[in-house]
Amino acid sequence: MYDTIIRGGLLVDPETGLESPGDLAIRSGVIERVGHVTGDAAVEIDARGLVVAPGFIDIHAHGQSLAADRMQAFDGVTSSLELEVGILPIGAWYDRQKAARRVLNYGASVAWAFARIAVMIGRPLEPSLSFMGRCFDDPRWSQETATDRDLAAILAMVESGLAEGGIGIGIPHAYLPGAGAKEIVELCALAARHDVPTYTHIAYSSNIDPRSSIDAYTRLIGYAGATGAHMHICHFNSTSLRDVRRAAEIVAKAQAQGLPITVEAYPYGTGSTVVGAPFFADPAFTERTGNPYTAIQFVDGGHRIRDRDELLAAGQARPESLVLWHFLDTETDPEARELLDLSVLYPGGIIASDAMPWTMPDGTIYEGDAWPLPEQAASHPRSSGTFTRFLREYLRERGKVSLREAMRRCSLGPAGILEASVPAMRRKGRVQEGCDADLVVFDVETITDRAEFMAMNRHAEGVRHLFVNGSRVIADGQLVTDAFPGQPIRGRGTGS
Repeated sequence: MYDTIIRGGLLVDPETGLESPGDLAIRSGVIERVGHVTGDAAVEIDARGLVVAPGFIDIHAHGQSLAADRMQAFDGVTSSLELEVGILPIGAWYDRQKAARRVLNYGASVAWAFARIAVMIGRPLEPSLSFMGRCFDDPRWSQETATDRDLAAILAMVESGLAEGGIGIGIPHAYLPGAGAKEIVELCALAARHDVPTYTHIAYSSNIDPRSSIDAYTRLIGYAGATGAHMHICHFNSTSLRDVRRAAEIVAKAQAQGLPITVEAYPYGTGSTVVGAPFFADPAFTERTGNPYTAIQFVDGGHRIRDRDELLAAGQARPESLVLWHFLDTETDPEARELLDLSVLYPGGIIASDAMPWTMPDGTIYEGDAWPLPEQAASHPRSSGTFTRFLREYLRERGKVSLREAMRRCSLGPAGILEASVPAMRRKGRVQEGCDADLVVFDVETITDRAEFMAMNRHAEGVRHLFVNGSRVIADGQLVTDAFPGQPIRGRGTGS
């Protein structure tokens, strides 16, 4: 007697090349049989006409809450990881998640930025992303160069986080312009010694020198070559701006030389961050990015920034407020669409959402359990429909990728980036016997994102069933509101 049998679906495994109709049996959270299954189960699902694939692994998800999990479940996500920025203290964060109700598997990298905050301004740490945004009220941790003593303390905190099971090191360099090459080299050398990835928001997002995106990618390549660290490039689209083509050429050249560099992107020409981000305050922001200040829009209420004075005032009043940054107009500019395609379809790249927390009109993060989410809860639409948008547009409508390649970009690819240092990932991203039963069952013909910039909390459609560790969290297209099967995913540290 199995727990669940999924019958007659199109089984897709991007590692073995499997793409054929068949059955799949689940017992005790594990895929026990793939192919032709005889016997009975407590639950049988007729998946004829549907795809049965590995659940999507989002390695760049800032939401990390029940509300965020539920919205990402409809996007086909089974593991939601906070890796670009990370968290400190790691152990306390994992303890908090264990005590909370999590729908999806969860995990975090070690937050270098948090270590800088603790050492350079003495702020008691809080294991949440909003903590970093609030700390821009005292920008010394972001703007100043660390002394030798400071750097030793920062590195010790980061190494302690790795020992507690942090999944690599988050390096959001653009938010810490005071950190120089010597500090980044030491940080990457630490990652290389522990054989863990770094997840990097490159130092500069600009179309012009000095401090251009090309400058930043060249430095990142240098860090990989100088230290041997695995450098994962976060949101290749939003940091390359209009220089994606040249950025792709130099990254591909570095990869061809054997440097450990990987790439992710999301299928939007709009990013999201906090209004206090230091790169917004650059007096040459409009010249460097090619965007007017009106390209910056508050998530709450939709107000667009008028000029630099308003931007600076907002950054001082509430630096943690979330904003949208419309950096590429893909709706009316064909070249912008082509540039976005170059980043999303980068050879060997993966999809990652950069999903943001859900916030209320007063700017606070929504931590409740209401379903559907409160009507006024807002976030970037990518928090609702990144993977489904990619499948709708690049697989079904435009035919830019095959089904197996789409599944690789959404599941096996992310697992492959992590599995050398995260043992649990060797059992995810695959439809194979003995692997974790993290599975998405979806309809290729109907899968779609529904969120828009004026209606952000519309959940995606087309995911008929979603399994996390063998438990259904979506059944027949409906959320199972009392299912909380998410489990921690940790690195090899002593806390794992």
